[in-house]
Amino acid sequence: MLIKVARGRALDVATKIQKVAGVKVADAVTCEYDVIASFEVPDFTVIGATIVEKIQKIDGVVKTVTCLALTR
Repeated sequence: MLIKVARGRALDVATKIQKVAGVKVADAVTCEYDVIASFEVPDFTVIGATIVEKIQKIDGVVKTVTCLALTR
């Protein structure tokens, strides 16, 4: 997941995202987006709830782009 955050909030948001169930890693990065997170969920029905109810509600999150991995 690519995440755009409010100015100056990348480290704080990455730390909070890391605590969300299913998140494997969340790192502040230097590119168009501010945080990149990788997570695993038991099935696709959980993805929407994880994004909308948990990640997008974190203070400082402005935009998310979800990229689904089709192979592993």
